Amino acid sequence: MAKKQFKAESKRLLDLMVNSIYTHKEIFLRELISNASDAEDKLAYKSLTDENVDIKRKDLKITIVPDKEGRLLTVSDNGIGMSKEDLESNLGTIARSGSGQFKANLSEDDKAADKIDVIGQFGVGFYSAFMVADHVTVISKAWDSDEAWVWQSDGADGYTVTQCEKDAPGTDVIMHLKADEDGENYSKYLETYELQELIKKYSDYIRYPIVMEVEDYRQKEKPADAGDDYKPEWETVKEWKTINSMVPLWQRQKSKVKPEEYNAFYKEKFGDWQDPLAVIHTSAEGAVTYKAMLYIPAQTPYDFYTREYQKGLQLYSSGVMIMDKCADLLPDCFRFVKGVVDSPDFSLNISREILQHDRQLKVIATALEKKIKSELVKMQKDDREKYEKFWKAFGTQIKYGVVADYGAKKELLQDLLLFWSSKENAYTTLAAYKDRMPEDQPYYYYACGQSVDKIAKLPQVERILDKGYEILYCTEDVDDFVMKALAEVDGKKFKSVADEDALPQTDEEKKAAAEKAEAGKGVLEAVKEALGDQVKEVRISSILKSGACCLSADGPVSLEMERYMNKLEGGEHMKAERVLELNPDAAPFAALKRAVDAGDKDTVAKYAKVLYGQALLLADLPLEDPAEFAQLVSSLMV
Repeated sequence: MAKKQFKAESKRLLDLMVNSIYTHKEIFLRELISNASDAEDKLAYKSLTDENVDIKRKDLKITIVPDKEGRLLTVSDNGIGMSKEDLESNLGTIARSGSGQFKANLSEDDKAADKIDVIGQFGVGFYSAFMVADHVTVISKAWDSDEAWVWQSDGADGYTVTQCEKDAPGTDVIMHLKADEDGENYSKYLETYELQELIKKYSDYIRYPIVMEVEDYRQKEKPADAGDDYKPEWETVKEWKTINSMVPLWQRQKSKVKPEEYNAFYKEKFGDWQDPLAVIHTSAEGAVTYKAMLYIPAQTPYDFYTREYQKGLQLYSSGVMIMDKCADLLPDCFRFVKGVVDSPDFSLNISREILQHDRQLKVIATALEKKIKSELVKMQKDDREKYEKFWKAFGTQIKYGVVADYGAKKELLQDLLLFWSSKENAYTTLAAYKDRMPEDQPYYYYACGQSVDKIAKLPQVERILDKGYEILYCTEDVDDFVMKALAEVDGKKFKSVADEDALPQTDEEKKAAAEKAEAGKGVLEAVKEALGDQVKEVRISSILKSGACCLSADGPVSLEMERYMNKLEGGEHMKAERVLELNPDAAPFAALKRAVDAGDKDTVAKYAKVLYGQALLLADLPLEDPAEFAQLVSSLMV
């Protein structure tokens, strides 16, 4: 039999199909199973519309048979089958899809189209077999024919079609696997465990049973005459087993899925040992049809804050997995969410490996973002203990989301934020904080530090608390950035207790402060001279009540930002312009004034360095020379 040449031109096109379109060779099994499923679908549809087709849907199946000795892997279906003309048309023309044509023929009849959802679109999936095989044989018998035909090809050199014998309708795709060479292991596709993993990974939700003969170990039956000392014996048996689940959990009605089923699916699918905090089971129909099942984990993955962590949802199209992690379906702020999305409406690229960026994808992503936010708000209101567990695991990520992209997501996320309350001595939302505000309170007040206890002892918080105002205690490095990104919520601005204007002053208070500054001018100048370039300015403080000193900053870089940047590689060059603030009503200021009035520059310098060191410690900033500071304090005690 003379070889026929592929109609779609040449070796170059087939090489492109085999070597360029598919990223991973293992995809070939997914493609062939999807084609087999399409063949089953077509026959199932025929049985609904043609009384001559005597077959029940429950009898349809896909069979996988590995043959190690012959290096053969067979994928069989008992679907609609192909005639000689079908083989030449569908397999002799690269990029012609029989499934695509079948679907096109149905498009004029919407009712008919709704009954069947074939997977194939492009007509190239079959040729993925040549990624792993050096010879492919297709034996097929159409459902309405007594003749069977065999199609054979070694690749781009062409193909032959000859008549053969086949008992039942359907198609067998028989691949002779390539030899293992150049680091490629093709033999693994003859191992039952490898085939089972690939079926579970890509084709678990194909609607028909995928059966394969697998080895199992079981205990032999105990002989009737066995004595008390009988030791159980085990044997290896081979049995046919359905590998795939067929009906995905997300396709079932929510009311018919038990919580333990949701949890078991999550732990098996995503490798977690803890139950998730929440599950979001949702669907939509209309312009874009999809089903989704999302999970909010209870713990932070070990690599969550590393570059190695990959966000994304598993993406399915009509039950076939297209992507393991589709990042475009999740915003970064919700990158901790796990789950699956299944839609027949995705615009796939030719290899079904990656998604074309289209309107459908954006619509689904926007809807899921709202669903996740809604579920978290509901958890926050209905189960505060569970929400605080979530916050402990992923609160930092929510805060990063507020800061990212110049605050683009801050309105989405601000309702989810929790901060420690000075008044409640517990976590509070911004909404609850605002509800407790006295009418005369001008701002949301916050204070940054390394811990709640340390912040509560800062001299800057004293005057705010004495006014009866509540303070949000911020203990994470990112918090100062969060407050600046939020800027204002519900008409109220955020103000650090360290800001000079944190408490608006009356005219009388401003006049008294100016008089104190003028009276202490000589002291301020002497301290600035003693400290030199270590500080930008020394001034009379309007933010201290009983404390002797504190450190503040002028300019866009706050002390909190400096602390944060010091932890980053290359960030040590970002410095705040430091200002030493002194309380003119505190005893240390009086001691300074006596030394200045006496012209004792040595004592002034010592006092200035001690106060500056205290201010650094209060601000959680490092002393430049701890040994010198300790010696200085000791010398003043003599």
